[in-house]
Amino acid sequence: TRRARLRRQALRAPAADRPGEADRPGLTGFDRHLERFVVHHRTEVFDHVFVWLSRVGTLGLVWIGIALVLALLRRRPALVLPVLAADGVADLLARAIKSVVDVERPAVRYAEPKALVPVPHDHSFPSGHAATSFACGTVLALAFPRLAVPLYVLAVAIGFSRVYVGVHYPLDVLGGALLGLVVGLLVARLGVRLGRRRARP
Repeated sequence: TRRARLRRQALRAPAADRPGEADRPGLTGFDRHLERFVVHHRTEVFDHVFVWLSRVGTLGLVWIGIALVLALLRRRPALVLPVLAADGVADLLARAIKSVVDVERPAVRYAEPKALVPVPHDHSFPSGHAATSFACGTVLALAFPRLAVPLYVLAVAIGFSRVYVGVHYPLDVLGGALLGLVVGLLVARLGVRLGRRRARP
């Protein structure tokens, strides 16, 4: 009967823990398996590190802080504006894409292990943390090429933290990183053009 079927559906395990749900062939299946591997191999020491990275990467706040410090140390106050622009544009685009790409977050799909941070209520793809980190990191790396490696290492670490804490898949982070790179390059190029126009007599 219909009532019996509804009762059986209510008793089913969460999607992520049901056989075959995480075993889909192709890139999506590999993505889910990789996310499961990461969260099932957490260690207490790294838990604290990646939870902290995930928090400081929220809304690109850590990048704004870095921009302010570099602007003061290098006496380049104009640097802050493009970083803010890259951060805002990347975040808005990531949110817009999430609104149309219906991908459940791992913490919603899988019952265990639990996420280490509060789970956002929006969709999973792309990662906003990765988008803002790579957008801001790219602007800063172009302004300070010698700092490019540590800046991108931080961006990668923040992106990976979102997989580690259980709120994103690796493809979410990759998509966010690519989005951020494009935004960062475009913002930096626009900044150069505006600077040249202002320099003209």
